Amino acid sequence: MSVGKIRSLVLFGPSGCGKSTLKKKLMIDYPAKFGFSISHTTRHPRPGETNGKDYHFTDRNVMQKSIDAGEFIESAIYNQNLYGTSKKAVQDVLGEGKVCLLDIDMQGVISLKRANMDCYYVFVKTSTIEELERRLRARGTETEDSLSRRLAAARKELLYGEEPGNFDSVIINDDLEKAYSDLKNKIHKDVVSLW
Repeated sequence: MSVGKIRSLVLFGPSGCGKSTLKKKLMIDYPAKFGFSISHTTRHPRPGETNGKDYHFTDRNVMQKSIDAGEFIESAIYNQNLYGTSKKAVQDVLGEGKVCLLDIDMQGVISLKRANMDCYYVFVKTSTIEELERRLRARGTETEDSLSRRLAAARKELLYGEEPGNFDSVIINDDLEKAYSDLKNKIHKDVVSLW
């Protein structure tokens, strides 16, 4: 998929690392610079999530048909649910002349790299797996079983994220304001002028 001169910005990291919070801050502070590619998912909305804003919440059969028809750039199964980024969602953002923000999992990153999309890849993480577990527990949305699955996935994602050459930047999100400042500086330098 050709994206022209505007690079898409990929935020990747384990569930609970704060990538969604960083993404939301960018969208609030720079609405003319960034647009979010709203992913599709077959999971149920969490409290406070809105269909068409946070995700396109959809039925598994409907989503699988769209994937099979080639309408998705990437898709993956995570925690027993389908997730994916449609070509249309990215094209809509780029068509507005904005940097497209993509919040995707490890399988999605691998798929995008295979597709040779011109993206800037950022790995967001906490300094320890214990901090990640604390955040996931604090959400109050996980059963012990789902928490165990998320932490097992996080260990694999951390290994992939720390492999040299997989990401353009690594952001450690133990202090939100510092992590956000680091992210903005890297974006300003390598993706789009912010000031």
